[in-house]
Amino acid sequence: MIQVTGKIWFDPKNVTKKHNTQSEWKKTAMVIFEDDTTKYYSWFIKKRYNLELNRPLRGTHISFINDSVRDMGDNADKWEEIKEKYNGTEVTLTIDPDVKTDSKHWWLVVEYRSRKQLLDIRSELGLGEPYFGMHLTVGYANSKNEEHSKYIHNLITKYDGKYK
Repeated sequence: MIQVTGKIWFDPKNVTKKHNTQSEWKKTAMVIFEDDTTKYYSWFIKKRYNLELNRPLRGTHISFINDSVRDMGDNADKWEEIKEKYNGTEVTLTIDPDVKTDSKHWWLVVEYRSRKQLLDIRSELGLGEPYFGMHLTVGYANSKNEEHSKYIHNLITKYDGKYK
């Protein structure tokens, strides 16, 4: 397990077209890390599997709120209050160094016990566990390397400590 320390940021700057189109009905909060974790793991995946990933536009981060305002129900009115309470707060999380993939996206899982503070913030807004779980995205395959990424994914899932 590795520990990473970052800061919580609510309403981060829009850097994607998707974020721009969804910002009126969706709320976002992230833990931003000022480190090279995604670069390191992308390098590792390139060296080990000859797979070059597109890295996240926001660098190393964990999106722990990426939800519709309606999912918050009556708690949506608390957004500004909770933002003021936690924005800029430093948080240390434990990350499992074992890279996961679904063949398109590659990520690291946030260890269950260390995510409690982030889940508590979600709870204050009336939100449960995030749909995609708590994870740090390393990168994603693109149209040029999608087939190779699927191939690697298939190899990884067939291997469980011994070749079958």
